[in-house]
Amino acid sequence: MNINWKVRFKNPVFIFQLVLSALIPLLASAGLRFEDLTTWSIVGDLILQAYSNPFLLFTMIVAVYATLNDPTTYGHSDSSQAMNYDKPKGGSKW
Repeated sequence: MNINWKVRFKNPVFIFQLVLSALIPLLASAGLRFEDLTTWSIVGDLILQAYSNPFLLFTMIVAVYATLNDPTTYGHSDSSQAMNYDKPKGGSKW
């Protein structure tokens, strides 16, 4: 799995997608909304709940995998062109 992690983490959209892909299944399983996360202890309890629920953990892993996978290439790697990027293509802001 050859991924240009340096460039992906320079893209705030990727970071946002990655966080949401793990957080949304967690919130849904607990019946919570974002505004219910008012303390760090609630967040910690949710994380512990995820580790104790194999189905939820599997769902989170699948969601994160879907975020990491580049559907424009065959397999699980970035293209050779993307591996040569120093910043996200087409973006001058990052």
